Amino acid sequence: MANKAIQEQRQEQRQTQRQTLSQQQWMVARLLELPLAQLQERVAAEMDDNPALEGESATDAMSERDDETTDYGGDDETSREMEERASALEEALSRLGGDDELPVYQPETVRTESTASEAQTFYDELREQVSMLDLGEQEREVMDYIVGSLDDDGLLRKPLDSIADELAIYHGIDVDAAEVERLLKELQGLDPAGIGGRDLRECLLLQLERKEPSRLRQRMQEVLERHFDDFKQKHWQKIAREMGMGESEAADVFGELRRLNPRPGASMGETVGRSMQQITPDFIVETSVDGDVTFALNNGDLPRLHVSESFEETVRRLQGAGGSTRERKEALAYARSKVEAARGFIEAVRMRRLTLTLTMQAIIDLQHDFFVDGDEASLRPMILKDIEARTGLDKSTISRVSNSKWVQTRWGMFPLRFFFSERFMGEHGEEQSGRQIKLALRDIIDHENKKSPLSDAELAKRLGERGYQVARRTVAKYREQLGIPVARLRGEITGDNGS
Repeated sequence: MANKAIQEQRQEQRQTQRQTLSQQQWMVARLLELPLAQLQERVAAEMDDNPALEGESATDAMSERDDETTDYGGDDETSREMEERASALEEALSRLGGDDELPVYQPETVRTESTASEAQTFYDELREQVSMLDLGEQEREVMDYIVGSLDDDGLLRKPLDSIADELAIYHGIDVDAAEVERLLKELQGLDPAGIGGRDLRECLLLQLERKEPSRLRQRMQEVLERHFDDFKQKHWQKIAREMGMGESEAADVFGELRRLNPRPGASMGETVGRSMQQITPDFIVETSVDGDVTFALNNGDLPRLHVSESFEETVRRLQGAGGSTRERKEALAYARSKVEAARGFIEAVRMRRLTLTLTMQAIIDLQHDFFVDGDEASLRPMILKDIEARTGLDKSTISRVSNSKWVQTRWGMFPLRFFFSERFMGEHGEEQSGRQIKLALRDIIDHENKKSPLSDAELAKRLGERGYQVARRTVAKYREQLGIPVARLRGEITGDNGS
């Protein structure tokens, strides 16, 4: 009973912390997740819903700023302003100054070349996200095992103590169920929302936690937490009666609940393996012959947003009018709410743009050599924490940007996740990236004796001879990620080919 009470108390604390996020912060977070095409739809929908929000065409807006450049430096005054802000996001964004300092995308600079597309499972997608986390080698091994234990729908139905036992028996990793649960919580913070839920109820609650705080979300949580059995049986009227909901509120609550995804892994699989030609880049990176790397944001057909002058004038007129009739108060409240909503949305779009700019600049700074030579071996080890240290942005913000954005370079088009890889320490204390180790591993296997393929232990030894000190388990994981079979199967394939 004592343990149960402690668990319930921790859950309540976590929910209370999330409630402190403002509506504006939630809006920025949601916009950050959207790729360009979906952002354009979101902006169009907002303009349809709010008559106080207007926009001029992107072509007209860009024509005024064709020759503008970006200065990413900061000064002491900017630094002092940043320290006074309460929000970590605002601290980071303030370094960039106003909108006029942003690079502008020129449509004619888009390149058509692209890298070959490979179909990926949602397991591959999750492992790419995991590689960007700041984890130790054993933590990464446990996390990888958890990912591999997920069902096809993205839920984890295997008991945590069973996972701990299997890790000890089959992989020699000694962890308890509590440590497995801690790492599972990190996995549940990845995309898509709901991944790693241990049952349908937890899966849906995880999705609700990412929605904006509101009474609607609160009522949806109450249904799942207190009336889940009736929810599964679709006893809507019984739930509404016991919760004291009116017809309209019940319709909203149940309608939104039905929109939650019970199979996040399956839905994730529908989005991977797309052809690169179907993807619109969010960034255009240009590399000069002198090695200078610059970039621009692709704003596509996004209009330049502003608040309607007529609505602002209406607010000023009603505020200055004499008397306090009910009709005037209602008109003032309506006009003011629309103007404030328009300003809030414009600010959220601006902060999204600044956040993307700040993140991309940090990536270019850290991976400059790759943008110059296009050699994958030039990519440095880089995780979310490295971008966090350079920008001041929260890791969750960086993750939202990196998981859904693409960059067009002279070497092809890549997801931002491509530039992240885990960090290892070499025998002389130098940093090595997981990507470099994969390249070395592939090279060793390509040149092995085809009649006597190397085991994972032998591959680890060969990597060690090249200065890459990694465990056999890590070799096995990287080999699987590269799509290379075990030594026995490689030998059988060689035999089939008659070699």
